[in-house]
Amino acid sequence: MKILNLFLATAILSLSVISYSDSNEILVGEVGSLTGNEATFGTSTHNGIDLAFREVNKKGGVNGRMLKLLTLDDQGKPEEAALAVKKLITQTKVTAVLGEVASSRSLAMAPIAQRYKVTMLSPSSTNPKVTQLGDYIFRVCFIDPFQGHVMAKFALDTLKAKKVAILRDVKNDYSVGLANFFTDTFKKNGGTVLVDQSYSAGDIDFKSQLTAIRAKNPEAIFIPGYYTEVGLIARQARELGIKVPLLGGDGWDSPKLKEIGGSAIENSYFSNHYSEEDKSPQVVEFIKNYKEVYGSVPDGLAAMGYDAAKVLTLAMTRAKSLNGPDLRDSLAMTKDFAGVTGKITLDKSRNAVKSAVILKITNDGFKYQTTIHP
Repeated sequence: MKILNLFLATAILSLSVISYSDSNEILVGEVGSLTGNEATFGTSTHNGIDLAFREVNKKGGVNGRMLKLLTLDDQGKPEEAALAVKKLITQTKVTAVLGEVASSRSLAMAPIAQRYKVTMLSPSSTNPKVTQLGDYIFRVCFIDPFQGHVMAKFALDTLKAKKVAILRDVKNDYSVGLANFFTDTFKKNGGTVLVDQSYSAGDIDFKSQLTAIRAKNPEAIFIPGYYTEVGLIARQARELGIKVPLLGGDGWDSPKLKEIGGSAIENSYFSNHYSEEDKSPQVVEFIKNYKEVYGSVPDGLAAMGYDAAKVLTLAMTRAKSLNGPDLRDSLAMTKDFAGVTGKITLDKSRNAVKSAVILKITNDGFKYQTTIHP
């Protein structure tokens, strides 16, 4: 049923714009990877956004107007993301756009949203370049310089790892940027990067890179990729006798990671936006409501989608109007928003200043280790 609903949401956009002429509705577009290699990213984010909109509409909407979410699947492809956001803006006339999760796809979308002066809010794209593409581009997540710093300091201070290896996805803006920021902090604080290997998204054999890494005897391996490849890398690393911890970023956050990696990914660590173990009232309530609707515990992507939708609707409520400049200016005023992923304040570069958590992968799931503040 869930997949059917997503396809219906996509199909409905082929209808005439006249279908959306009801002035009592506010049209909001969403672009996400509902199919493709990183489908859990898009599906989780969509569910979080959908839940937030349900809650807002149940309380009367935005100043008495109901929210209507129009979702397009970009199949995990930047070129499709660009086509989707242009369709939402020029044909469907959405007020704002939520998405994308992946930085490479947000980088493809942002110039289009900026050209048409339509506010675009990414839940989870962490590459710094995303918001540098224009003053209509925002995000509610931390950025990779902070995430890279967090994982480098964790490796040095908590794991006491002074010598590491890096294995990055050279086709992924997120992975390349995060690897660079990790490297900068790690070296500045006395660590040594013994070897920096690469792969490309879609690869399934990583043994040559891992053999080169094994020869250097690192104390940890930083793999800032997506769960699709990371799970396979973990399996092959353990098959080659590599026993050191694997480290990563929020691109690891998917229940599929454990399915793919099995026990090989256990005792590894990654930075993320929230932990389901958080007992704060808003997190407990969010998880309860999410489970009632979707029948599962929300991951970090769902939490980020939820927060992005709530931040956007709050900005709509207080904006002078919902035209481009007024909504942009209202969103830019976001300060100390109490989200399920932490307190969110948008800085002058339209990036969220917020904390990160570090999770350990165990046989029982992703377990909270610590919170790192900006």
